[in-house]
Amino acid sequence: MEKYWFIFLDSNNLLLKKQEDGSLCVPLMEKEPIDVFRKIHSLGIVNGFESYTFRACTKEVPYGFESVGLRKSFNYLTSEFYTVAGRAFQIIFWDESYVYCPKCGAKLELNTPLSKICRDCGNEIWPRINPAIIVLVSRQGGDALLIHAKNFKGSFYGAVAGFLEIGESLEECVRREVREETGIEIDNIRYFASQPWPYPSGLMVGFFADYVSGDIKIQESELSDAQWFNVANLPEIPPKLSMARMLIDAWKLKVLI
Repeated sequence: MEKYWFIFLDSNNLLLKKQEDGSLCVPLMEKEPIDVFRKIHSLGIVNGFESYTFRACTKEVPYGFESVGLRKSFNYLTSEFYTVAGRAFQIIFWDESYVYCPKCGAKLELNTPLSKICRDCGNEIWPRINPAIIVLVSRQGGDALLIHAKNFKGSFYGAVAGFLEIGESLEECVRREVREETGIEIDNIRYFASQPWPYPSGLMVGFFADYVSGDIKIQESELSDAQWFNVANLPEIPPKLSMARMLIDAWKLKVLI
């Protein structure tokens, strides 16, 4: 019986099969097309077929296949398959990161498809998800606050974002990150949407917020720039796979109506 194989080579490069028309797809085959490095993980049913993921033993790309970075695969896969590929990578990352029990040091064993157990002390481990907020701040007149972070791989501008801290609500995190990165105060924080972000194990939680007071003073250790932009003078913005782009597109649509 044919199965879908979500296979990763080095880092987070996904092995995709070349089609006759030049497009790329997740391989649907009876047997895995490349040797398995450690173990095969079940992903359940995808598009009517059993699906699995594993890390390959080699970085060599077999004939008829192509190696594509997980982010870039967004351009080739359907939304469903891109989401599953992200989940597959998070499972492999978790499996490779948690080999020994953090409590007693003994080797962990797979207990369920999404948990490991230490037979020595009984400690059970699940995949860790790191929640982060991302917020698009707007002010009267139709301007939105966009930033360029020093860790951005490109010249695009996005939205203020940051990881949730211990003992902090999502809304508190939104206020703190905006204040720390840009020096302004906000209010009327509104939930927009959430998005799995498998780079490597995040959950992006998107918000809108309204400007209240303050002048922009960037956190120079994190940002290279922050400015107010209107729809007519937008800089380069992030690609469509990101929550930042979803927020910007939704804001643009509201402003233009």
